[in-house]
Amino acid sequence: MPLLSLTSVSKLFILPLTLMLTMPASAQAEIIRNVVYGQKDGLAMVMDVYQPDDNANGAAVAYMISGGWMSSTMMQNAYESMFVPLVDAGYTVFAVRHGSSPRYNVLEAWSDVSQAFQFIGNNAADYGVDPARIGVSGISAGGHLSLMLGLSTDDQPHRPAAVVAYMPPTNLRGMTGPNDNFPALNFDAAMAPTVSPVDFASAGDPPVLLVHGDADDLVNISHSENMYQALESAGIVRDFVVIEGAGHGLFTGDDGVTAANALKGWFDQHL
Repeated sequence: MPLLSLTSVSKLFILPLTLMLTMPASAQAEIIRNVVYGQKDGLAMVMDVYQPDDNANGAAVAYMISGGWMSSTMMQNAYESMFVPLVDAGYTVFAVRHGSSPRYNVLEAWSDVSQAFQFIGNNAADYGVDPARIGVSGISAGGHLSLMLGLSTDDQPHRPAAVVAYMPPTNLRGMTGPNDNFPALNFDAAMAPTVSPVDFASAGDPPVLLVHGDADDLVNISHSENMYQALESAGIVRDFVVIEGAGHGLFTGDDGVTAANALKGWFDQHL
């Protein structure tokens, strides 16, 4: 089954925009812009930090700003509505932007967010965060990168304590090479297993929540189903929320609330 149908990449951005309609931006936060976590090709790699004005709980979520492995401030502005329930509950949110497609591919995006997470762990105390209480989350490509951070960083000093991945691609085999719709997938097919989260589930990995619509025609729900089976086989704490009738980016109304509540509930339980 193909990873992604050859439809417009713009579908990747529908989800955050529709969720904005269901979640009013009520959070009060101090936003620290353009925190540099590294450099690449002479460019600063940056993230923004959303700190609760009060009631900070010492936990944090690193949110992967990524759709189609593109990453931008415009995309982040759309995703901000997802931060509201987290910041309101006292979580600090690190909005991580990586080197964006089409200039950079999946392998490079993965390298960037890996570096970013280690930076967050090393500097957590500066933001009033316990480095052992940092989760990761993202939508679509951001979900893919979140799973990579949670499952394939066994040898790193800092690891996520919990993962929430919305409609993530979990197996990149068969889709790499020249690709007009998703240029981030234009890399050697032999490297696909190195960035396929389904291959990395192992004992000791953090708890993982998957959220996926069963009518998703862009990233088929089989990606999350296979990921769940791998998590189960490895004995990892996991859950799987299926949004019935929802496609890729069609979480509106009650579906959007269900997905958002699942995110916060998972981090409340595991961070």
